[in-house]
Amino acid sequence: MRIRRVFTTRAGGRSRPPYDSFNLGGRVGDDPADVSANQVRLAAELGLGEQRLAWMEQVHGRTATIVDGTETAAAEATDALVTAEPGLALVVLVADCVPVLLGDPEAGVVAAVHAGRVGARVGVLPAALDAMRAAGAELARVEALLGPAICGECYEVPAEMAADVEKHLPGSACRSRAGTQALDLRAGLWKQLAEAGVGRIGVDPRCTAEDRTLFSHRRQNPTGRLAGVVWVDPA
Repeated sequence: MRIRRVFTTRAGGRSRPPYDSFNLGGRVGDDPADVSANQVRLAAELGLGEQRLAWMEQVHGRTATIVDGTETAAAEATDALVTAEPGLALVVLVADCVPVLLGDPEAGVVAAVHAGRVGARVGVLPAALDAMRAAGAELARVEALLGPAICGECYEVPAEMAADVEKHLPGSACRSRAGTQALDLRAGLWKQLAEAGVGRIGVDPRCTAEDRTLFSHRRQNPTGRLAGVVWVDPA
């Protein structure tokens, strides 16, 4: 089986400033009609029906939810979706947080994870890996992709916060471009995946704060949300 992964950008949608233009987040203050139109376009561009997109109500927690496509609404209060249903695309929305797309091509199990500072600190990624194993995946076969997110050079935080996150997510503390305390969540998550035994790990190096083709909450607030999407190609 083949795992498909996509990250969207700001381009190609209907939303007006400051959400211009391909905002896919429905809880950021954008016109609901524009968001809906963008979501319809996403499904069409992926060659999937709207009902084949699975969304979640992200809350910066550690809950992972297994879905099968029979759901009629976004999964409530969860930050990771897992499925073994071919052709069901899982969507994670971000604007600086790390979108993590996971897949075991042999078992046909995929996951989309919203790993922001809080969720990464409390273990949302290990929770998603546990849910994948419950659905039939083996970690040695899992392929992971860490998507566009704010980089360590841009993500300046108070020293106490950096130390606290480093305690729970080793490898994430770093220095900003200005030499101050900062966090590189992708580095910490990469280390966490490697130590869990995940077979292949890739990183999209784009920084949301620097790349103006992407949404960034830190650079501009309010703003929209880009999507990371993962699914098993039924073909």
